[in-house]
Amino acid sequence: MKILAGVHTADAGTIELDGRAVSFTHPLQAQQAGVASVFQEFNLLPQLTVAENVHLGREPRRRGLIDRRAMTESTAEVLADLGVEDLSPSARVGTLSVAHQQITEIAKALSQGADLICMDEPTAALADAEVELLYRLVARLRERGTAVLYVSHRLKEIFDLCDRITVLKDGRLVETTATADITPDDLVAKMVGRRIEAQFPERLPGTETGAVRLRISGGGNDRVDAIDLEVRAGEIVGLAGLQGSGRTEIAEAVFGIAPFTRGTLEVDGKPIRITKPRKAISAGIALVTEDRKAQGLALRQSVRANARMVLDANARVHSRARLARVTGLLSSLDLVARGEDQEVRFLSGGNQQKVVVAKWLAAEPGVIVLDEPTRGIDVGAKHKLYSVIRELAAEGLAVLLIASELIEVIGLADRIAVLHDGRIAAELPGGATEQQVMAYATGRGPE
Repeated sequence: MKILAGVHTADAGTIELDGRAVSFTHPLQAQQAGVASVFQEFNLLPQLTVAENVHLGREPRRRGLIDRRAMTESTAEVLADLGVEDLSPSARVGTLSVAHQQITEIAKALSQGADLICMDEPTAALADAEVELLYRLVARLRERGTAVLYVSHRLKEIFDLCDRITVLKDGRLVETTATADITPDDLVAKMVGRRIEAQFPERLPGTETGAVRLRISGGGNDRVDAIDLEVRAGEIVGLAGLQGSGRTEIAEAVFGIAPFTRGTLEVDGKPIRITKPRKAISAGIALVTEDRKAQGLALRQSVRANARMVLDANARVHSRARLARVTGLLSSLDLVARGEDQEVRFLSGGNQQKVVVAKWLAAEPGVIVLDEPTRGIDVGAKHKLYSVIRELAAEGLAVLLIASELIEVIGLADRIAVLHDGRIAAELPGGATEQQVMAYATGRGPE
């Protein structure tokens, strides 16, 4: 994508657009040739309006001044062409949902006259309803005759949207095939270099469910209410529900980011009032956050510095023995890096997530909360993290798992707490069907 966008210059091979050989040494050249890229991290200025972002650097002018009326009208035309009726060109981007920011990026690409739009993990931060909107936008782009290069680790989207699939592994082409000519299992095998017979590893032999390590009784704040939840040693408890149902809010309350203001919380049988993350860490609670880049990593620091971050920042969990474990932890997670001095920002999403997990495991927690641990990482890295989650339970940790992809919760959790509108609507056994979970998640009740 970066070669097509003009960020990097290809040093071998050829690129042709409409049968004409091209070579880009600057992003502007790619834009002028009709190539637009929508990266996973948006390139938007939050203080500016939708129209100002869409025309940034290409503002229409009249008598030497920016013609704001023309800019607004042009943006409105692009949005109408996409079939978007609920986004105002004058809305400030910083106030928009992630989905509407995504639309703004696509509108910006279309306003440049793009014939080819490259999308990198476009649904990574979207809720289910917002994913449906993106599907409609992609369909509209196809109707217009725009070519779409869609990069994603989510196999359902690939099979739903794409005519052909190209598989890359370790920087090399594996195969290009028509979507109709390959099955999801065969595609996974090509992506990871081997067939994963069981996507989710079984509970490890010797894993025992022990005493309650985390207990919430009547927990609530201004975002969730009446939360009663227990997680035992050796147990994986899943939190399922729609976006905004309260899953992440429970994780943030347990970790002291937005604490419970009512009810009680116990760790290993001891009542504790967690008002800030430092108290949670001291109590043996770890949180792998949903957004690893914004909340989990110092991107310009090294792998080693990130893996030591929790230990270095908290005297109560800092020890030479724990520091000595860091290298071993990184190795056990199959981290692929050019050494521990490499800056984290240059790692793949999967390897970045492994550094985040290592950072918390170095502190030897008793309770670990995993909020969307596999978001935006490849299939091979996902399978490794699934194995790590099973190993943590086998070692006696209490694991609280949050995932938007129901198949992950169903495939890994021993019990599933389903949330709806800030409350636990039901508790289901592991292996419950997607239909059962969704019935409670949408407020319909048992089916």
